[in-house]
This record gives sequence, C-alpha cells and structure tokens, in this order.
Amino acid sequence: MRVLVVEDETVLAEQLEDALDAQGYAVDRAADGPAADFSVRTEAYDVVLLDLGLPGIDGLSLLRAWREDGLAMPVLVLTARGSWTERVLGIDSGADDYLGKPYRIEEVLARVRALIRRAHGRAAPDLRCGDLTLDPRRTAVTLAGAPVSLTSHEYRMLAYLMLHCGRVVTRQELTDHLYAQDRERDSNTLEVFVARLRRKLGATAIETVRGLGYRMGDASAARAPRA
Repeated sequence: MRVLVVEDETVLAEQLEDALDAQGYAVDRAADGPAADFSVRTEAYDVVLLDLGLPGIDGLSLLRAWREDGLAMPVLVLTARGSWTERVLGIDSGADDYLGKPYRIEEVLARVRALIRRAHGRAAPDLRCGDLTLDPRRTAVTLAGAPVSLTSHEYRMLAYLMLHCGRVVTRQELTDHLYAQDRERDSNTLEVFVARLRRKLGATAIETVRGLGYRMGDASAARAPRA
C-alpha cells in the first residue's frame, strides 16, 4: 500500500515516513499545499496523512478541492488545531479521520490500518485468503499456522494482493501502489516478486491472468512454505 505524508515540519514528516516504511508502506512526502495537490492528482494513494497548516495552500482548502473533484482516497488529518469546532470542520470538509498533535506514532499507524480496512469494506484486522493470514499490526504472515519469512517488497506485494483477494489486480495498479515516487518503477520486476512468493506460498497462491494481471487465489491448496 502507498501513503502520502503531507507535513511541512521536517522532523515530524521523517518520523512518519520511517514508521510507515517499517510497517511495509510505500511512502511519498509533500511539504506544501501545491506539492501535495500535484501528487494526489498524478499518483495513486491508499491513504493521505494531511496537516492543515501548510504553506501555499492550506490543508482544508486542499481537502475540499479533492472531494469536489471526486478524489475519494481516505484522508487522515493530523493537526495542532485541536478544538472540537476544528475537528468538525475537518470532517465536514471530507476528512475520514482526525488526530490532534501531539500524537503517538502507534495511534497514527492504527488509524491508517483502520482507514484501509474501511475503504475496502473489511472489519477484521487481519487479511485472510484461504489458509494464508497477514497481520498488518505485526507485519507477519502465516500459512496454515506456520510463519512465512518475506522481504519488505514481497510483503508489500502480498498485502496488496490479499487486500483484493479474488479480484484481478493489473500490473499497472500494482506498480502504482507498491512504489514511491523516488523509486524506479520497472513492471518487469513484478514477475520476480510473484515468482518468489509462489516459491514460499505455493504455485496456486497467485494466479496469472493472461493479459490482465494477477489474482490472489486460495492458498489452502498451496504447498508448504519455504523461507
């Protein structure tokens, strides 16, 4: 999954980026309103973390413009404006959640996970597909109860495919949601990661839909995982 952090305080932005990266997210950053607006309108994000007091264009104006233009990605507002009236204004402007500063990074991560679940109509905290289970809180994967060791890129791809279990995910969609702006985006590397995941989860775990992309199958039929 891919997250945009919109924060003009460098230290806070770096802390958020590091924490999100450690949890398996691809992270982009924007330090002002115009840069955030450009990123949201040209890239695909699963969640946006939005500060309100931004230079150039303030956060509320950005949020209203995005919603008016039909941009529906979940937005978590992070701001020092802590009064209840400010919270109501933020939510009425299109925010999906609101967290005042100072905040705990752990709570930010929990709210990001909740927003992603909600956006995809999921209630359970874990992702399940057959005998395969992914716990986003611990970035842990098990197959029939046995732990599976994954690299960060393998985990990131598996998490996105499992979030859309049963649906065909195109190569372009995977590329858009797995790589940050400053990373080289070679769609051919997707095949490499899919091959690695099949070796660990079983040949039937991920189906190639010719000419379209990949679909997460029922991992209950997969062979034993390999580290």
